[in-house]
Amino acid sequence: MLACTITRVNEREFDELVERALDGVPPELSQYLENVVIVVEDWPEEYMLTEGEDDTLYGLYEGVPITERGSNYYGLPDKISIFRGPLERDFPPENLEEEIRVTVVHEIAHYFGFDEARISELGWG
Repeated sequence: MLACTITRVNEREFDELVERALDGVPPELSQYLENVVIVVEDWPEEYMLTEGEDDTLYGLYEGVPITERGSNYYGLPDKISIFRGPLERDFPPENLEEEIRVTVVHEIAHYFGFDEARISELGWG
């Protein structure tokens, strides 16, 4: 059995890394994120994982992408979750900020209607 070492940063520092990633979103895109709640959670819930997937989910977008909304769309705010546990487990502290940035951009791309193939094409894996 392999031992897993998780290097943790404190919660406030992790939240600040997420905030910095959000601050890096260009204003012409961030203006459309007003109805999106972005939260940091420790680990994904079981229902969030697809069959056969382990807990390597770093982020999750839940909602209706803006490309699929009609002109009369209204509803609860969309939600982007960033999962602290898997990110801290899989990346050393010196890479954590970049991986959080990639995760935030990846989930925002889902909000704008990008699929996994297009997101990977753009380098937001």
